[in-house]
Amino acid sequence: MNEKLPGGMSVSDVFNKYCNTVYRLAYARVGNKFDAEDIVQTVFLKLCKEKTVFSDEEHLKAWLLKVTVNCSKNLLKSGWMRLTESLNNSLAAPTHEVGEVYCEVAKLPLKYRTVVHLHYFEGYSCGEIAKITNTNEATIKTRLKRARDRLGSVLKGEV
Repeated sequence: MNEKLPGGMSVSDVFNKYCNTVYRLAYARVGNKFDAEDIVQTVFLKLCKEKTVFSDEEHLKAWLLKVTVNCSKNLLKSGWMRLTESLNNSLAAPTHEVGEVYCEVAKLPLKYRTVVHLHYFEGYSCGEIAKITNTNEATIKTRLKRARDRLGSVLKGEV
C-alpha cells in the first residue's frame, strides 16, 4: 500500500482514473497525439517517484495537472521541438472530442487553449487554474474572456 496516495489508491488506480484527464490536457497544449502520450508517461513516472503525501484526491489531481502543464511547457520550449515539423493534426485528433467548437479551441494560442481546457473540460475555477499554471488569477480571467471572445467571433462567422 502506498501511504502517499489518498484513500488507499495505488498508482495503477490513479492511472486508470486520471490517464484520460492528463492526456486531454497534454493534447490541448502540445497539439499532437504522440507528444501527449509521452507527457502522460512522464507525469505518471514522476508520480511514482514523488515523495509528497497528498492530502486528498483533489490535491492529487491538481498535482497531476500542474505536472502536465510543466512537462508540456518543457517540451514546447525544447530544442527538439524547434527541429521538428508538425504532422496534420487531424490525424491525431482524439475521436471523442472532434467537433466544430473543439477544432476552434485547438486553433487558439496555447495560453488561451490551456485556460479553456482547464475551465470547461476539467471544471476548474479561475483561482484553481491560476495555482495550476503559476499565473495571476486576474491574468487567467483575462485569458478566459479573450478566448471566449475569439471563439464567439469565429463561431458566429465574424472572422
